[in-house]
Amino acid sequence: MAVKPGWSLLPMALAGAFGLLGGITAYYVSLRVSPPPRRTYLDSYTFTPWELEVPYETVEFRSSDGLRLVGWWLPRPETNAVIVGSHGHAGRKDELLGIGSYCWRAGYNVLLFDYRGRGESDPWPQTLVSREVDDLLAALQYVRQRMPEAAIGVIGYSMGAAVGILATARDQSVRALVADSSFTTGDDVVADAVEKVLRVPLRPLVRLADTIVARRHGYRFSQARPIDAIGQIAPRPVFLIHGVDDSLVPVSHVRQLYAAAREPRLVWEIPGAEHCGGYFVDRVGYCRRVVEFFDQYLRSVEA
Repeated sequence: MAVKPGWSLLPMALAGAFGLLGGITAYYVSLRVSPPPRRTYLDSYTFTPWELEVPYETVEFRSSDGLRLVGWWLPRPETNAVIVGSHGHAGRKDELLGIGSYCWRAGYNVLLFDYRGRGESDPWPQTLVSREVDDLLAALQYVRQRMPEAAIGVIGYSMGAAVGILATARDQSVRALVADSSFTTGDDVVADAVEKVLRVPLRPLVRLADTIVARRHGYRFSQARPIDAIGQIAPRPVFLIHGVDDSLVPVSHVRQLYAAAREPRLVWEIPGAEHCGGYFVDRVGYCRRVVEFFDQYLRSVEA
């Protein structure tokens, strides 16, 4: 049978169409990973510790590249124990007021702050566990300057948990880490999210999105690998928390992180909890377990 004119071009046309679609999708993924900075008045219209009848001071400190980072210091002058909160990718410091105020009432100084490009901190393209690690290191430096003998603990959520793992591995001033809903690697969590939406394996697309992010913002999310860093935290303790029903970062991530960690290490898988949902499943039980962990490892080293 004779081949109709133009039919031989069909495979090339289809390949070109799929290539264009893949490129557009990869660019969209890159925008979700590193969205452009947008600030509105709503960034300042939030609850503060005042609504919870907790005394606080608005503080500012600088990142290593000079950006202004804004936080709240919840004071406990009678102790040198400090807990630093690390919020998620699209989060802000006010989202940690629940656990933060509980830790303050339990007798801890608390620092909650906005990562670059979020909340009240200076605008900047959000990254996925890249410059945020530098920001957390700057927060830890601020604590040490304010309280040179501080016994520091960190609690982080989602991206903030991954940032906590990477920063704690680098900064020996952190005595104890709680990481809630962390991922193993940047490319794993992006691939999980893309495959959930498009229902097909798209590792090549994720690699293309990683390249786009590198060209636009100068970093690769594939280089964010908490699973490679968590073993370096020992002998300092790590408490890993994860929802069994997490649909954004599957529970398999925390199992891999726990396997890669060294003692002392704890893991708490919470049935019925979605992403970062353990707090909401049982607020009182969650807060008590977190504070018991910090009490065990921070109170014993108070000056």
